[in-house]
Amino acid sequence: MKILILGAGQVGRTVARHFSREEANDVTVVDNDEEVLRDLQDRLDVHTVAGNAAFPTVLQAAGAGEADLLVALTNSDEVNMMACEVAFRLFRTPTKIARIRSSEYTSRPQLFSETAIPVDVFISPEQLVTEYLERLIHHPGALQVLEFAAGKVRLAGARAEQDGALVGHSLRELPEHLEQTDTRVVAVYRGGRLVPPDGDTLIEAGDEVFFLAAQQDVQRVIHQLRREDSRVRRVLIAGGGNIGLRLARSLERSAQVKLIEHDPRRAQLVSEQLENTIVLAGDAADEELLIEENIDAADVFVATTNSEEANILSAMLAKRLGARRVMALVNKLSYADLIGSGSIDVAIAPQTITIGSLLAHVRRGDVVRVHALRRGAAEAIEAVARGEAHNSRVVGREVGEIMLPEGAAIGAIVRGEEVLMAHHDTRVQSNDHLILFLADRRHIDAVERLFMRTAP
Repeated sequence: MKILILGAGQVGRTVARHFSREEANDVTVVDNDEEVLRDLQDRLDVHTVAGNAAFPTVLQAAGAGEADLLVALTNSDEVNMMACEVAFRLFRTPTKIARIRSSEYTSRPQLFSETAIPVDVFISPEQLVTEYLERLIHHPGALQVLEFAAGKVRLAGARAEQDGALVGHSLRELPEHLEQTDTRVVAVYRGGRLVPPDGDTLIEAGDEVFFLAAQQDVQRVIHQLRREDSRVRRVLIAGGGNIGLRLARSLERSAQVKLIEHDPRRAQLVSEQLENTIVLAGDAADEELLIEENIDAADVFVATTNSEEANILSAMLAKRLGARRVMALVNKLSYADLIGSGSIDVAIAPQTITIGSLLAHVRRGDVVRVHALRRGAAEAIEAVARGEAHNSRVVGREVGEIMLPEGAAIGAIVRGEEVLMAHHDTRVQSNDHLILFLADRRHIDAVERLFMRTAP
């Protein structure tokens, strides 16, 4: 696939790194900063073009006429939209995705069509990260919560604790502990290494357990892995940027929310846009301020500033001062790996969340949703089984008969409004949505081929 990425910022570089790892992809990156492009070319197998991403001559030099997919990720909504316009009108680039932050544009979907602004899909990384943080906050104890099949199924991860009811028990015993709750464990990570799950796999304290369950059952499964976390009532947010503001707005009706913003003018602006949130002008890494605001009574502390160093330090301080659970946005994946299992409960890399919304557009077969897991090393996929038994590798077959690559597992099947946990004798029907976990994304090609129709 020929992929054209516009913008080599943090998100653009991460997307380029992710897509260039797959041999079948031919990736070109466009940016104004030649030094950034040189560094990117030294690190990755990509082509680079320097210049304004919306200029016709620059897009032509970058191969917009031959590109299968254009992803506009510059820091300017207007440049991203104009790039899509030029790519479509002059080069007929078939699929165009744009990063659009402002709700002034995204709240008016009639702006985007072939007869208006030809953006096929618009994404707002800030909104995606806000929704992700919301799910984590509403599921105390979860390390990750991802949605499939329009929210009917969720894949969640939680770290098992010594006093968890399932610790010391095998996966075969799950039904005894979770009566009337159907769930499927798709992966267990122990010390950072995958333990392939089967009926005899014992859950140990410290294991990261990933499972699929219906939306209403997720928290019940988490409660069996660790001591029960009470409902979130008090939230303290560090940073009044786009993410902090959106998160406060979404939580302030169901919880007591305080927000700390370093810039007094921004704090005043944020306070005018919120109804029930207490907005404070100050430094979230100020110990006296945190103590004064009763950080020890906070159920969740979330650091969302533009500085990952400030996020890490303030989250670590909040944890030491008694916050029950702390989260921090961290742009460098290496930092996220270092602190993910330390004094910070959840380290969130915004780029990996954004990548998930893009991957479905480059996957072959009937792949409709993709989420990156384990810092991009693993993937969870929702794919649709099409066709009939004579021209499909999955339709009409039992789950145990499907030739999955090593480390891949079918966890759940959504059939209309019904959610079925997949067992070896579950037979796949046409138009079923299958939720798969892939421990090693290098095997994605084999999974994609399963969902491509075969010759009759």
